[in-house]
Formats: sequence, C-alpha cells, structure tokens
Amino acid sequence: MITLARVVTAGEGQGRLEADREGRTWEPHHGLIRTGFLLLSGWFDETNESSRGVAMSGRSLTQSEAEGRASLLAVERYDVAVDLTGLLTGSRVRCESTITFTCHRPGSETFVDCAAAVESATLNGRVLGPAVEGRITLTGLAERNVLTVVSVTECSADGRGVHKAVDPADGETYVYTDFSPDYARYVLACFDQPDLKAPWAFTVTAPAGWRVLSNSGDPQVEDLGSVRRWTFPPTPPLATYNTVINAGPYYEVRRSGAGHDLGLFARQSLASILDRDADELFTLTTQGLEFFAAKFGMPFPQHKYDQVFTPEFPGAMENFGCVTWMDWFLRRSTPTRAEWDIFSRYLLHELAHMWFGNIVTMRWWDDLWLNEAFAEFASNWAAVSVTSYTDAWTAHLAGEQLKAYLVDQGPTTHPIRQQVRDVSEAEATFDAITYPKGASVLKQLMTYVGEAKFSKGLTNYFATHAWGNTTLQDLIDAVADAGGRDLDLWRAGWLETAGTDRLTLSHAPDGFALLAQGPGGRPRPHVLAVGVYERSGDHLERRALVEVEVAGERTRIDLPAGADLYLVNDEDLTFASTRPDATTRDAFFRNAARLPTATARGVAVTTVWDMLINGEATATEAVRCLTGVLAVETSASVIEPYLNLAVEAADLWSPESERDELLRAVAETCRSLSGVGAYRKAALRGFARTAAEPEGIAWLQNEAGEDIDLQWRALVRKAQLGNPTAAEAHALLDRDPDPEAWVSRLQVRAATPDANEKKAVWRTLVTDRAVPLASVHSVAAPFWSAGQDDLLRPHAEAYLDLVPTIHRGGSVQATVFTRSLFPLFGIDLTFVERAEDLAAQTVPVVRTNLLERVDRMRRMLRSRG
Repeated sequence: MITLARVVTAGEGQGRLEADREGRTWEPHHGLIRTGFLLLSGWFDETNESSRGVAMSGRSLTQSEAEGRASLLAVERYDVAVDLTGLLTGSRVRCESTITFTCHRPGSETFVDCAAAVESATLNGRVLGPAVEGRITLTGLAERNVLTVVSVTECSADGRGVHKAVDPADGETYVYTDFSPDYARYVLACFDQPDLKAPWAFTVTAPAGWRVLSNSGDPQVEDLGSVRRWTFPPTPPLATYNTVINAGPYYEVRRSGAGHDLGLFARQSLASILDRDADELFTLTTQGLEFFAAKFGMPFPQHKYDQVFTPEFPGAMENFGCVTWMDWFLRRSTPTRAEWDIFSRYLLHELAHMWFGNIVTMRWWDDLWLNEAFAEFASNWAAVSVTSYTDAWTAHLAGEQLKAYLVDQGPTTHPIRQQVRDVSEAEATFDAITYPKGASVLKQLMTYVGEAKFSKGLTNYFATHAWGNTTLQDLIDAVADAGGRDLDLWRAGWLETAGTDRLTLSHAPDGFALLAQGPGGRPRPHVLAVGVYERSGDHLERRALVEVEVAGERTRIDLPAGADLYLVNDEDLTFASTRPDATTRDAFFRNAARLPTATARGVAVTTVWDMLINGEATATEAVRCLTGVLAVETSASVIEPYLNLAVEAADLWSPESERDELLRAVAETCRSLSGVGAYRKAALRGFARTAAEPEGIAWLQNEAGEDIDLQWRALVRKAQLGNPTAAEAHALLDRDPDPEAWVSRLQVRAATPDANEKKAVWRTLVTDRAVPLASVHSVAAPFWSAGQDDLLRPHAEAYLDLVPTIHRGGSVQATVFTRSLFPLFGIDLTFVERAEDLAAQTVPVVRTNLLERVDRMRRMLRSRG
C-alpha cells in the first residue's frame, strides 16, 4: 500500500471559490476539497458524521479482541451482493453480506463488524438486534452458522470504505472501494481483521454503461435493461482489506505477459495518456511477475491481473489481482526518467504485495511494517535485477533513504517494529522508518545471510504459509534456517531498537579501524564494505572493496594505505550514518564527483548530506559536492533527486549572504544539463527554481515551448523574483486543458511578494482548504519563499494559531497541513521553540509531524547561522 491522500468533501453544489484577483472564478473539482499528503493511512472526519446520515462511528478493534475472535471462529466464505445502481444520481450503496462460518465452542458469543446503517440482520434465521458502536452482537452460536446482514452506506467523503468521484473533464462517475486497514466494515458486515481469511464471492449490480472490476476477474455479466449484474467467481482465501470493487465507464487496455492476462484501466478522459504509458506499464508488470515467481518459488496463482487508475484514490492499494491506483500517476506532462523510476518501484511494490500481504498475511497489525517494508525492499530488488531501472537502489538512497536518516536521528524516531494495541494505532505507523528504513534494513538482512540463501528462505516461507497468516518470527525462522545464521541479535538490534548507527573510519599508526556507535551505545551487527579509490587521470578507480562484519564498537580492517578516497558503506549495503577519516575529510568532498559509479557517488552524496543536517558541513560544501556530482552523473534516475537536494541546500540551508550565489551555481548546472536529452526536463525544472534574472526566465519560457507544466513553473519563479505575471498567467490558464489548472495559477500567486496575494492564497489554502490534496505542498512551497520574510511573519503567527485545531479534519489532513504549512522563512529560533511547546499540547498525529518539522527547521537555522 502506498497511501498518499484521503479525500474530504465540502459537498457537491457548494459555492464557487473566488480564486483570482482578475475576477476569474474557479470551481474546484465539483465541490470536492481534497486535503492531506503523506505515507499515512486513514482518518475520520467527525465534522461530516451527521451529514452522511449513516452510523459511521465504531470502536477500533483491539489486538486482544482479535485474538479472542480468531480462537473462536473460522470463516468458510463471504457472499456479498452490492448494489451500485443509485450512484449515477445519488451516493447510497446497498450491500447484502452472507457469511458462512464455524464456531469452535458452540453456544459462545462474539460480534461482527458493521459500521454502516443496518437494515436487517439474521443469524441462522434469527433476527438480531441493531449495531452498537459499529458492532452487531452474535449470541448462541452454532457449530456452523450463516449470518446475513443488509446494510446501506453513503459514499464517504474521506475515502473510507467506498468513494464516488465525478470526472471534472466529462462529468462521468467512477466508484472505488478501499477496505484498508479495517474500512470494509463501513460498507458491509464482516469479521474485519487480517487473520480471519476466507474466499469472497461478489455480485455487483451497476449501471449498464459501467465496467465492474474485482479481485477474481472473469465475471459472468447479465444485461438487465438499464443495469447489469456482474457475478465474480470466489477468490482464494483473502483478508477483508485485500478485497475490492472498482466501477465506472473505464477505458481498458489488455496484453498478455508472463503467462497472465494483464489489464490497465483509466477514466475515459485519460485514455490517450494510458495509451502513451501502456507499453512501459505492461513491460514492468511482466518483468515483476517473472522475477517474484522465481525468487518466491511460486507464480502468481491467478490468470488475470488488473491495474485500475481511478480518480481521487488516495495512493495505491494492493488488492489481490486488482490493484487500485490514484490516477495522478498518469502524468499529463510526459514523465521524466526520475518519475518513471519512482513509479516503476511503486508498481513493483504493489505487485510484491500479491505474495507478501495477500497470499501470506500478517496475523496482526504489529507486523504491518513488514508488509510495507518488504514490498518496498522487493520493488528495488526486482527493479535492479530485471528492469531497465537498474539504479533503483541508488535512487532509493538519494530520495527516500535520506528522509529516513533525518527522521531516525530526530525526536520522533521509533523502532521499526512497534506494539499495536488496536487498529487506530496501526494507521499511524506509515512513515519514513516503516517504508525506506525498513526496506534498507531488509537489504542488509539479505547481505547478512547472502542473496541465494535469503531467496531460499523466502521460497520455504511461502511454501509453508501460503494462504495463511504469519508473524515476524515465522519469516526470521525461515531465513535463519536457510542462511544458517542465528538472527536473534540481528532482530533485536535492527527491529526493536530506534535510531541510526554511526560508522566512522579511523586511521591510526597501527592501521585502519571502523568505529561503530549505536544510538544507545553498542552498535547493531552490520555487514558492509569499504571501497579504496585512487586517482587515475581525472577520475577515481576502485582498487579494492573490503568487506567487513561489524560486531562491536571497534573493528580492525585491513585497507591499503595512501589511497585518495576511502568510501565507508560502499555499495550501500547497510543503513548507517557514515563518516570519512577526519584527516581526509576535505579530500572526500573534493573527490566525490570523481567516483566511478552512480552507487558510489550516491553513498558519497548521502554522507555529505548527513553531515549537513548534523552541522558538520556547510551548505556551500553540500552544493559544491552536488553540482560536481551532477556535472558527471551518468544515471538519469538520480539527476532530478540530486537537483532537488542542491536547490534545497542552496535555498533553505544556506546563510542569506550566500544564498543567491549558490542558487546561481545550481542554475548554471541546470542550464548545462538541459543540453542532455535524458536530463533535459529535470534540468529545466531545476532551472525554474533557481533562475535569478528576467533573461533567464525568458530563456526558460522559450525552451519550454508547448510544455505547459514548465511554463507554469517559469511563471512561479518569475513571480518569486517580483516580476508581473497576471497577464501571462491568464493566457496560460486559457491554454491549459487540465481541469485543475487553477491550482497552477494559485502557485504563481502564492509566490508573488505581495501582502494581498499572500492573504488571498492563505485563505484559499488554509481557511477554505480548497486545494487538491496532492497539490497542497506545491502551493505551500512557493508561498514560503526566501527573501519575503516581512510578508511571511504574520502567516507564521497564523500557523501557530492554527496548530491547536489543525487535527479537526482528521489525521491525514492534519499531517499534510502540519508539515506543508510549517514556515520556512520569516521565523527565528524563538518561533521554533514556541512551536515545540505547542506540540506537547496536540494530538499524537500533529505532535509527531510538528516535532519533525521543528527538528528540521532547528537544523536549518543552525546551518543558516
């Protein structure tokens, strides 16, 4: 699962948004207000409870309750009839759920989950009482039971359970269900916990013009006049959260690959974009199916595998055989190599879940991290092994892993594996430690035992546990048995201990040593390598790669003396903060760009960036290192991430007296790279953030040509520099076919150094909350522009005023606004301390994100000083 967003609605038909000083008005997304953006799942918008007219409240299932119910019941099957026929004009969904299950202790009592409005409920022909707090009590259970519940729910505003979206381009209606982590209960009656798996047979009645998609594929379709009935064959045993229904007038493309029938679907208005990307999507899917079948010792067991790009979906979800995607992934502007690199890993991430999450499912949510970390790890493993995205691990290092290093060294760090007492706690575990750190730790595990033995352990694991439920220990035991290593210390150090180890190379008269320090003293076990590099002309060549196993605070390592550069954690085999020998620090910075491979350069960049965030390197040193690496970089997958880092270092981490000079240095690098075809778009995007003169903006606009996305980026920078943009923005808006082009116009206004514009944008972004979820950050970033401190100070104060109530829209909305709206300029250390004090008074989701922002800003202010 990759959860980027949840959706909040202000209700269709609400008033139009005043969004432009020139008098133009915009109606955002048929009244939909989307908020939130992060690796975080699920929330409840209490402000909309009464307006939805259904019983949306419900207690969160605890681990002890789940264990008790699992010890009592075994579910034979679900038969679910779903009626979507009212959704063309309304928002109600009707379900009739028939659950056949056995009870190990006849006469016992339990409950079934149902947070929808219940029309009727019978157990073995006996009428049951109403649902209370989302639960229907089941008394007098027989050895074998049949429960039938008819429920009605409204399509929810937040995407919880079932959501209806109307395409602003053509008015067509699309519907998706999202049952993760326990949202099935908001639509239908079920035992909503991961270890009560069962086959599911869906029958869906929908408008005649719609296509209905579900897990098992190959439905029987009956024409019933104005409607059709779709009867799907039963699935294999699945957890409730792995099931799905997608419906609407979808455009379809099909191919064969890896012995499977592969389908891609998108709304009609995106048909041409899906056609553009179909070849690459089918190729990646085929490569992933073949790779995972080989590495896991088990082919994907179903003939049909569909991927559905649907409007307003919050990220991506690994429903068995029918993955649902946010159709933001179908970019209107031709994707860059870095965007394809990221999407390739997302696609492989969801595909890996077919095995790790669907075929074998965690018993309880305390191992949810393993589902996600493993899918993240496997996506990189597959990408570098069988796709054209062979620099996937380096791209992971340059992007997600750097974020994990920052969070893991900050005040909100936590062990990878955490206790989860109830499902609501599980929803808060999606972060940079769960995903990228977890993936990197699993890569270290594979290094620790060896790839062949690791793969053998996985094969045994799936052979033993297919279609069942497991715990972390089951996986650890399988890998330990195959690898011949005791993994108890490894597990305790890596999965149950928070923080990042520091590995430093020491050169003493008696030779080299690797000094290791764990966050609590003793380091974790590591297997890593140190690269030894010597100059050869203008480049470095690796003369030796020395593997070392760290099991204590000081490990002797036999390295040849006199090399020009020693690279700790060469090949990026472990997750650790690394440092060069103190006597060769400056040479390390000078020589990073001379390293011969993208991975080696990536490790050097990571070391430099980690030194920057820890106050051991200046922004100038970081920018010089990055621009030097960019000048010689051969991997298109990391050009854009490195440009983003260079811009961030120059714009956010540098002293004001050095900022303009560093931005010009990055702009020169971007202009040079724009002449390389594979790097062109990424370079022009970087130039759009760093151009310093009107002449540069004019050059960029000429280079952008008909690329409307780049034209908008050029206008944002032009506005930041204080130049008039209203006429150009008005004309560009008329040319832009995107229904959400008004957001691009808002970004230009956000960047404008004008008090009235700042107030208007703040009102739209914060008060009205009218900006689409995936665009909140892109509007907030230019709002907090460097050099506009006097204009921004009142809004920094407004941010602090907002914090105590920022949680009221739900956890995802709170996460996004807490992070994206945190001021970047117009503040000082006193402001940071006030924000830190406020964090102690907020709900957990706000507190965590606010403390992360506070920690990052405190580091930035130190660097600026």
